[in-house]
Amino acid sequence: MSIDFILPDIGEGIVECELVEWLVKEGETIVEDQPIADVMTDKALVQIPAMHNGVIDKLFYKQGEIAKVHEPLFSMIPEGNDVSSETNETVSDVQVEAEQTQEKTSGNVTVEKEEETTEPIKANGKAVASPAVRRVARELDVNISEVTGSGKKGRVYKEDIVSFDQNGTTTATQTITSSTRVEPIRGIKAVMAKAMVNSVSTIPHFTFCEEIDMTELIKLRLELKEVYAKQDIKLTMMPFFMKAMSLALKDFPVINSQVNEDCTELTYFNDHNIGMAVDSKVGLLVPNVKQVQNKSILELATDITRLTVDARSGRVQSADLKGGTITISNIGAIGGTVATPIINKPETAIVALGKLQTLPRFNEQGEVEARSIMQVSWSGDHRVIDGGSIARFCNLWKSFIEKPNNMLVHMS
Repeated sequence: MSIDFILPDIGEGIVECELVEWLVKEGETIVEDQPIADVMTDKALVQIPAMHNGVIDKLFYKQGEIAKVHEPLFSMIPEGNDVSSETNETVSDVQVEAEQTQEKTSGNVTVEKEEETTEPIKANGKAVASPAVRRVARELDVNISEVTGSGKKGRVYKEDIVSFDQNGTTTATQTITSSTRVEPIRGIKAVMAKAMVNSVSTIPHFTFCEEIDMTELIKLRLELKEVYAKQDIKLTMMPFFMKAMSLALKDFPVINSQVNEDCTELTYFNDHNIGMAVDSKVGLLVPNVKQVQNKSILELATDITRLTVDARSGRVQSADLKGGTITISNIGAIGGTVATPIINKPETAIVALGKLQTLPRFNEQGEVEARSIMQVSWSGDHRVIDGGSIARFCNLWKSFIEKPNNMLVHMS
C-alpha cells in the first residue's frame, strides 16, 4: 500500500517551493528521517526527511519544478505496510507539471541544454500546462496533447489553446525554434531581486570610495596562516576586515544603526553582526557573523569558514541570514576595483572590496615602491549618514587594516 507524503506548511506564509534536488530514487529503500529532497523557499533551503522506513514508490516532481504546500511531494511503500489508513492520503488527480530539461552540472553551476523542436514537449506523457489551461482546453473541447506550447520547454498557455481552437494550429513553432530562452526567476534569486528593488526605491544611496594599503596586513596574515593551518583554521583576510570594522564601529555607532520605515526612529545596535555576501549555487546569500565585537580573529575565522561552506552549498541556516547590522561584499575576489554596492535593507551601510593590485606608491622618503593596494567602495543611507561620517569611519577602519598592530592593541 503506497502512501503520499504531503508537503507540509513550512511557515512564514510560504505556499510553494522549488524542488532543488532529489536525494533518493524511485525504488530505493529508505529509513525514517533519511533526507529525501532539498526544496528552496524564498527564505532558505529546506531538507525534507522520510516519515517512515520503506521504499520510494514515486517522485511527483522533477528538479526545478514548483511544488505546492498541502499537495503530494512523493509516495512510498512503508515497511510492512503497518501505517494506519488515516495516513494513506492519496491524491489521484495531482498533475505533475514537469519541464523536460537535460542538465549538466559543473562545480556549482547547472547548465540547461535546450533542443529545438516543433513537437509539444511532454512530461510523464502529458503536455506541460497548468490546471487552469487544461480547464480551458476541456471547455473548448481541444485535445491539449495536440497543442504546441509557446512557453519554455513547450509549456502550453491559454492563448495557445484559443489559437488552436480557432485556427487548428498554434503560433508556437517560431517561438520554440528561435534562439530566445526564457528562464523564470525563482528562489533566492527572486528574493534578491525584490530586496534590491526595495532597497534602491526606499533608501537614498550615496557612495564613498577609498584605497587601502594592504601590504603590512598581507605580510602578517602570511606569517600566521601556516601556523594556524596546522590547527585546521583557514585564515583569510575577512576576519581582519571584520574585526577592524567592529573596532571602528565602537567610535561610530551610527554606522551600526537602522532606521524605521517612516524614518522617525533610529535604532542603535550593541552587537556588531557583520554580514558577508557569498556567491552560492542558489544565488547571492548574505550570512552574518554574530557579535563580532566579542570574538578574536581566530574565532571569526572559524565562523567565516563555516558560513562560507554552508552558503556555497545552499544550506545556510535561516538564523545565520537574519539579524545583520552591516555588510561586506568581497567582489574583488572575482574581479573589479570599484563598485556601487546596494545596501542590504534595513541596514545603513555596505562596503564592496575591490581586487588586490600591486601598484607604485611614494613612501615617506619620496621613493617609489610597489605596494599592495585595494580599492573599497562604501554605500550609505543618506537619511542617517552624511559624507563626513562615512569618511571618518572609513579612515579609522582603514588605519586598523593598514597598521594591524594598532588593531591588536585596541583589541586588548
